[in-house]
Amino acid sequence: MSKITIDLKYTEEFLPEKSLELWSSSVSSAYKILTDKSGRGNDFLGWLDLPEKSMGQLPEILQVSQELAAELEAIVVIGIGGSYLGARAAIDSLTSPLGIGRPGPEILYAGHHLVGKYYIDLLAYLKGKRWGIVVVSKSGTTTEPAIAFRILKNALESEVGQPVASKRIIAITDEKKGALRKLSAQLGYKTFTIPDDIGGRYSVLTPVGLIPIALAGFSVESMLHGARDMMNAPENNQSLTSDPVARYTAVRNALYNQGKRTEVLCSFNPELHYVAEWWKQLFGESEGKEGKGIFPAVAEYTTDLHSMGQYMQEGPRYLFETILTPQNAASDLKIPEDTQDLDGLNFLAGRELAYVNEAACNGTALAHVAGGVPVIRILFDRVDENSLGSLFYFFEKSCAISGYMLNVNPFDQPGVELYKSNMFKLLKKPGY
Repeated sequence: MSKITIDLKYTEEFLPEKSLELWSSSVSSAYKILTDKSGRGNDFLGWLDLPEKSMGQLPEILQVSQELAAELEAIVVIGIGGSYLGARAAIDSLTSPLGIGRPGPEILYAGHHLVGKYYIDLLAYLKGKRWGIVVVSKSGTTTEPAIAFRILKNALESEVGQPVASKRIIAITDEKKGALRKLSAQLGYKTFTIPDDIGGRYSVLTPVGLIPIALAGFSVESMLHGARDMMNAPENNQSLTSDPVARYTAVRNALYNQGKRTEVLCSFNPELHYVAEWWKQLFGESEGKEGKGIFPAVAEYTTDLHSMGQYMQEGPRYLFETILTPQNAASDLKIPEDTQDLDGLNFLAGRELAYVNEAACNGTALAHVAGGVPVIRILFDRVDENSLGSLFYFFEKSCAISGYMLNVNPFDQPGVELYKSNMFKLLKKPGY
């Protein structure tokens, strides 16, 4: 049985199972394009068998990560987009927001924006700590991470000297070329390679994601096992009833065909916040081109039910909702009894919060369906490394197939370049 299940009971009113079957041939065609490697962007399909290939790198990844983590209190991961979102999705999901029980050094992030105060505060926070850097950039010249690396490298070298700083820096970059590769050779950084056939948003199961996750003290081996289980699942048969990838891609594209142009990925588990952010980048950059694509939006429940809930219930009906649901909590808390019962909650005394949260989830789905919003539920076991590995691979494969169903290249992002060109002109960069 697959670790991921697609529950469509809240879409039946909008999309009966028989109408979904009409999408079977479209899904199969897109599957074939992907597996035959005959579609656009077929030189970026290295992620397809990555759960197997990355196993071969595990000994080196674990050795380097364990040695550096043992020396440091904090590590700054520098990257933007897929260069940091996958790692952050896993680390934030697995780490207590209060930092309690953190198994490795504190992981901090930089290079994903251009705000000076953030770097002033970050450097002040790092002062007096033993810290290091993981910098992720294929070229070494992408503006946001390049500026961040220049600032942080300078600070680290000023604090401990260049020879010691170089031992605290890991560079994940192109195998042979680029500014970061050249600098790494000059200063002796430990390096790992970003494969040429894998784009940034599909790179979480390469050293791009695995190094920071391992440094944080989590099991990347378990994560790769989860991804491999998803890759080799017997349910990978393109059946719209049993294959979760086929089922999810079929229903989201069927709803898109009905005019549902926005997909809101939500969860009732706040620890999944950056999983949703990673998903948003994956689908946004992969599908949004040539005037096509489902707009990926994110909501966090129950918090956002007190803000976006009104819009979801009664706003324009061009959207559908996908609820990401872990089925088993790693730990839980019971609601205590109160002798006065002034808040009227004694009817829940002795119940665990997960019970109430699930009722909130189903109550929300029923309400939104009544308001004209179809709701997909993606169910998985629990928030741990194994399940996250399965989830990463599931979404990557679903995204690629959805892109081919839309007849776009799911692996390029030509529209991202224009803002950079305009910015460089305004900054008077040589050559612009």
